Amino acid sequence: MKMLLSQRTIKTLKWIFLVFVSWRLSLVLITLVGIELFPLREGFLGGGTLNYLKNPLFWSWANFDGVHYLIIAKQGYYQYQQAFFPFYPFLVRFVALIFKNYLFSGLLVSHLSLLAAIVLFYRLVRLDFEDKIAKRSIIYLLIFPTAFFLGSVYTESLFLALVLATFFSARKGNWVLAGLFGALASATRLVGVFLFPALIVEWYLAKTRNKKQKTRTVLPIFIILSGLLVYMWYLQKTVGDPLYFIHVQPFFGAQRTGGKLILLYQVFWRYLKMLITVQKWTPTYFAVILETISGAMFLLLIVFAYLRRWYSYLVFMAFAYLAPTLTGTLSSMPRYVLVLFPGFIILAELEEKYRWLRILYPAIAVLFTIISVLFFTRGFWVA
Repeated sequence: MKMLLSQRTIKTLKWIFLVFVSWRLSLVLITLVGIELFPLREGFLGGGTLNYLKNPLFWSWANFDGVHYLIIAKQGYYQYQQAFFPFYPFLVRFVALIFKNYLFSGLLVSHLSLLAAIVLFYRLVRLDFEDKIAKRSIIYLLIFPTAFFLGSVYTESLFLALVLATFFSARKGNWVLAGLFGALASATRLVGVFLFPALIVEWYLAKTRNKKQKTRTVLPIFIILSGLLVYMWYLQKTVGDPLYFIHVQPFFGAQRTGGKLILLYQVFWRYLKMLITVQKWTPTYFAVILETISGAMFLLLIVFAYLRRWYSYLVFMAFAYLAPTLTGTLSSMPRYVLVLFPGFIILAELEEKYRWLRILYPAIAVLFTIISVLFFTRGFWVA
């Protein structure tokens, strides 16, 4: 039995590695096509125009926010860059001490994090579902139109790995490890702090199932808050404002507000007007469509999570979804939803029941992926 389990594990790991390599090679192929045939938009290219033109196949994966993460890793925080949380650039800086190349180090951190995330995602889904649901969940994550960010100089893959490690540790009853992973997550992205209420719910549910579980086992969950609190302490010491990461949001465009809250229905009403008024068949119009679809799709998936009574997952999904919308926009939402992993499990479940979805979702997702990669790698805003 032990040998059989080992062989099964090896087979699964081989499948994961094959899927990972196939996914990465597909993105490279699309990028090569874009370099040859697609126009270039200067202004937000990774490493600046000169570096990008010398090696677009690599620098294209550091476009837009990737530039900020590399600068923070190399030089520390500069004006307004405090909007970007510290753990990812810190990790890139540490790896760069070995490889002496910040771009390579950033890509290495992201790709290794993605591999870890895929393994953790599989193991977490297998706690509740059979093998085919776990594998389909992974596939549906990787073909999502903005999944290429998981292989870019962005926080998405690291944050996803930490979120999955937090939930997996909690589901296994290892609250100390869950607290530690959660703390690193809240030092990587602001929404990482929402793992705290999610794990409080998970702990309560575990307590109801196992009356012998001691009350003090809830204490390690509070460690999650330390990632955010330490960063707030640092900001208070350096710029005199512990909430500076919120207050600088308007300086990064995307029509975000930093001083007032906008309700979700107002955001969707704004996007409805944009769909009517924005010039059609432009990169901007594509971004608006992608933002609207992603926002509506994951709002619906949150409802499904509620109907399935996935309460701890639901708490994280709902808070992590709603927090960015309070700034008045769905900008970057197609990227933010990548870490709302329960949504991809629900998709895999639904497509088991409704076979026609097995064709519809992959067809639309792959088409939008090709367009998104072409835009992003050639300097056009996607998310």
